[in-house]
Amino acid sequence: MKKIASVLLLLLFCSSIGCGLVYGQDRAADPGGGKTGGIADVPAAKAGEPTPAEVADAVGHVRVSINMMWTLITGFLVMFMQAGFAMVETGLTRAKNVAHTMAMNFMVYPLGMLGFYIAGFALMFGGLGAIGTMGGYAGLNHEVSIQLFGKTFGLFGGTGFFLTGTSYDVAVITLFLFQMVFMDTTATIPTGALAERWKYSSFMIYGLLVSTVLYPIYGNWVWGGGWLAMLGQNFGLGHGHVDFAGSSVVHMTGGVIALIGGWLVGARIGKYNKDGSANPIPAHNIPMAIIGTFILAFGWFGFNPGSTLAGTDLRIGIVAVNTMLASATGAVIATLWMWKIRSNKPDPSMMCNGLLAGLVAITAPCAFVSPFVACIIGLIAGVLVVEGAFFIERVLKIDDPVGAIAVHGINGAWGVLSIGLFADGTYGDGWNGVAGPMKGLFYGGGMSQLTAQIIGVVANIVYIGIASLIIFKLLDMIVGNRVSAATEIEGLDIPEMGSIGYINADDESADGPLHART
Repeated sequence: MKKIASVLLLLLFCSSIGCGLVYGQDRAADPGGGKTGGIADVPAAKAGEPTPAEVADAVGHVRVSINMMWTLITGFLVMFMQAGFAMVETGLTRAKNVAHTMAMNFMVYPLGMLGFYIAGFALMFGGLGAIGTMGGYAGLNHEVSIQLFGKTFGLFGGTGFFLTGTSYDVAVITLFLFQMVFMDTTATIPTGALAERWKYSSFMIYGLLVSTVLYPIYGNWVWGGGWLAMLGQNFGLGHGHVDFAGSSVVHMTGGVIALIGGWLVGARIGKYNKDGSANPIPAHNIPMAIIGTFILAFGWFGFNPGSTLAGTDLRIGIVAVNTMLASATGAVIATLWMWKIRSNKPDPSMMCNGLLAGLVAITAPCAFVSPFVACIIGLIAGVLVVEGAFFIERVLKIDDPVGAIAVHGINGAWGVLSIGLFADGTYGDGWNGVAGPMKGLFYGGGMSQLTAQIIGVVANIVYIGIASLIIFKLLDMIVGNRVSAATEIEGLDIPEMGSIGYINADDESADGPLHART
């Protein structure tokens, strides 16, 4: 009897839900979707009868909503690039350092985020002014500046610390998320160049400093309304220093930090012979590096198209295609250059770096050039990454296990310079407050824009180089930058992290397999 009653109650419950669903419908089913949404969905004082002003408000809100959602989603894609960096850097280094290399790529994300939240975002964007694509909110309105030659030179922002006060706004916080993941890309680049000998305590402090003071200052000069952005208004140099998505702000900055860090920390034990010749130190997992490269290429569709900060900016199609094409030509030419000119074999690691070099180079000009020019930019990047890697290793004698300096530093510079050569004037009117088309040297723009780009490159090398030198010197005095020789030979996983990356993995040290020593 109890079972029968339970069944009856269950049937009654289900039928009541079904009735509620039926009687809750106020329109017919629309499996095609063409009839879903209409005047009744426009917010209005009198439902179904919006006034022209109410319709205009709804349209504006939808436009801003699309832009904000686009910015968030592309920011999520850029965040996933952290996994790509972790796999590329770990795959291109040795098995005995897997846990340490992965741990750096992991921890730089939360450390960088907190540093950017505390102070970095404010220093970078505190004087930005109106966020045009997301409603025009202008609460970030205090730029610390100086007066020289009768002109204003913005140095850094002065509002937005801890995202409090006027920063507690939907547009500002959306911008924070997007820009935070960009900053984290810069922060993680040196972890590859300094892999296999960087002391973890030094890295931890670096992770906070790069996001709070090192990256944001140069970023402010270019993207936050600082003096490089104002070169056009102040001195008539094109549209000021232009970097659409970060060839200089993100990649070159990371490359210069990696250059200084690699120089100061020194080469891995066994990298160079007494006569200065270099020994190859093979990667332990090429498949991991290749998968990581594909993850990065996928994330770049957030990096570059997302930098419109507007899903309603239809230029995103050209930006995305230019991004793809430059990566393809970079990968192909780097492969062929290694195969036919530098060695007699195609190098899988250089295939990866060629693709990444094309992506880095197109990051700045992706919105300002045609697809054909994007192919040219990628081709040049593919050659530069190979020759740059050999120059850094054999001439400068700097040991870069993953080629980060050549990929991000050299090709970051090439990317921003290419705007001054190839910008075709079809996009960029009004950029940095300068009216008129943005044109490079080869499109009738003369030297004006190219000069602004050169100034930005030099400013990056000088500021980031000097600031990095100071930071690494201080870190060396406080905690030391490099692990001991014994730790490096054994592998950093157990001595530094207390954990191994692979169970029973071969440990390339002279002491034999790791599992035999623990």
